[in-house]
Amino acid sequence: MRDAGEFDAFYAGSSRRVLGQVYAMTGDRAEAEDAVAEAYLKAWDRWETVRDCDSPEAWVRRVAARNAVSNWRKAVNRLKAHRRDAGDAEMEGLSPDHVALVHALRQIPADQRRAIVLHHLVGLSVGDIAHEVGAPTGTVKAWLTRGRRALAEHLSESTGEIVLGR
Repeated sequence: MRDAGEFDAFYAGSSRRVLGQVYAMTGDRAEAEDAVAEAYLKAWDRWETVRDCDSPEAWVRRVAARNAVSNWRKAVNRLKAHRRDAGDAEMEGLSPDHVALVHALRQIPADQRRAIVLHHLVGLSVGDIAHEVGAPTGTVKAWLTRGRRALAEHLSESTGEIVLGR
């Protein structure tokens, strides 16, 4: 059975020290705080075993260091995957026009953006868009008109003709 008072005393007596040590290992206070918090949570979950270790503080420090390394590896792998996916996207034919269009679409209101994408890129009719988004056809027409006008401010005329040609 876990003894909350015993664990609380252990935490109070060691947490600042362990945090300082893991911070020195990682060089990032927020990362160290996350790793240490997770380590103390694991210690609490296994308190009956951890309290019988030669040094429960060493156990927590070791787990926190492993957490920090694991988090670092995950971050590095996410970056590698992102770069790989970005490279794959370029290979799949994302032209400068496509990149410019996506950037311009991000600059306009969401309703206009959705109407533009559904009409010009997906190929839905105004009526189909109205049905899909639950708006009157007049509203969809207004979104399309305003969206085209807003996009024109962000795109060169040749890009607009390529992607949004009528």
